[in-house]
Amino acid sequence: MIKEFRDFILRGNVVDLAVGIVIGTAFGAVVAAFVADLLTPLVTIPGTVNFAGLSATVGGAEFRYGHFLNALVYFVIIAAALFFVVVKPVNALMARRKTEPEVTAPTKTCPECLSSIPAEARRCAFCASLQGVVEQ
Repeated sequence: MIKEFRDFILRGNVVDLAVGIVIGTAFGAVVAAFVADLLTPLVTIPGTVNFAGLSATVGGAEFRYGHFLNALVYFVIIAAALFFVVVKPVNALMARRKTEPEVTAPTKTCPECLSSIPAEARRCAFCASLQGVVEQ
C-alpha cells in the first residue's frame, strides 16, 4: 500500500500539477501586486474609484452592490493586465519561434475517430484505420 502511494506521488502528472499550482500561486501574487500597486493608482488619478460604501436596503436586507462593483473593476483590471502583459507577448514570442510551416493541404475527417487528417492519407495517424481502402 505504501509502495502504491509512493508510486502515485512520484508520477509525473502529480509532480507537474504540484509545481504548476505553486508557480500559479506565486504568479497570482505578482499579478495582484502589479494591479494593486501600479495599475489601480493609475485608474484613481482622475478621482476616487472606491464603490465600497454603496449599498441599498430592501426589507431589512442590505445589498452591498458597491463591494461587488469594486470586485468587478478589480477583475477587469487584472484580466486586462494579464492579457496585455502576459498573453500578447507570449503569443508573439510563440509565433516568432514557430518552426513548422502552416499546413495548407486539403484535409478530410477520419470516419473512425473523427480526427482531421490529410486528404491523401491512406491510414489515420490517430487511430490507424485504413482510409478509402476496401478490405478483402
